[in-house]
Amino acid sequence: MFHNRQITLAARPIGLPKESDFRLVESPVPTPGPDEVLVRTLYLSLDPYMRGRMNDAKSYAPPVQIGEVMVGGTVCRVEQSNDPNFQPGDIVVANTGWQDYAAAKGKWMRKLDPSAAPITTALSVLGHIGLTAYFGLIDICHPGAGQTVVVSGAAGAVGSVVGQIAKILGCRAIGIAGTDAKVRYLIDELGFDGAFNYKTTGDYRARIKELCPGGVDVYFDNVGGAITDAVLFNLNLHARVSICGQISLYNLEKPEMGPRLLPLLIVYRARIEGFLVSDYAPRFGEGMRQLTTWFSEGKLRHEETIEEGLENAPRAFIGMLQGKNTGKQLVRVST
Repeated sequence: MFHNRQITLAARPIGLPKESDFRLVESPVPTPGPDEVLVRTLYLSLDPYMRGRMNDAKSYAPPVQIGEVMVGGTVCRVEQSNDPNFQPGDIVVANTGWQDYAAAKGKWMRKLDPSAAPITTALSVLGHIGLTAYFGLIDICHPGAGQTVVVSGAAGAVGSVVGQIAKILGCRAIGIAGTDAKVRYLIDELGFDGAFNYKTTGDYRARIKELCPGGVDVYFDNVGGAITDAVLFNLNLHARVSICGQISLYNLEKPEMGPRLLPLLIVYRARIEGFLVSDYAPRFGEGMRQLTTWFSEGKLRHEETIEEGLENAPRAFIGMLQGKNTGKQLVRVST
């Protein structure tokens, strides 16, 4: 335990981040203070929200400053503990960022039972990803049996869970993804009723109409842009739209001009609502109980794309922003 590798923000990206926007540095391994726990990172979660934290503007959370460790959820092993609730060897889920070691208050960590589920699920289907899908679909969109749910970014971490929950609730699930392999995965592995590859589809609006002949009752949006425009033209009366992410816009150097579609909300008497999963923190217990039940019953599957080595986290992050992952993008930091 001689040094702590950390990946810090070296420069604010212009457009799509570059590996040079990050820097791998070394620092002493921290010493835990009162009520703190020293943990070693096993897995690091990479998520689209991190792109916004790299900008020099506060939105829903403060930006990462130049020279600071990149933020991120982690699964860790306890190395030392000054908190009586944790012992060396415990596996915990935390938010300790892109580094090998961290010292943090035990109250901000949750102990995991490795015998109950793979520990990586705490960063995906049985963690913030699953909770995002659960509340963003059920609480905002209120899907009913027989209704049609369209999901953009459907082969990603959140989208893949949304589609599966829709099927559990008796809905038709239609996915939008970026490769033919992902389309097959959605239909053959996850049970979606239909899907299409937006990169090889010329007319999104027509394709959505073809796959949703009865219209769209619920749209779970991870992508934004032209795909979302096309879905809005296919809404049913009283449709509900949940805005979870806008990944197609995150790396634009100039704002993208698009059609002004708010009049469609009047025509369809539709409702659009954005959210952050942290809004539902008081109800996380409810969500976790239901997700855990579905998972134990075999109704929720999860796919992971795992990059090896902390030093390769920037490359994996950039690839995730380009849609190169299927399911949850993780980095295995140590074993």
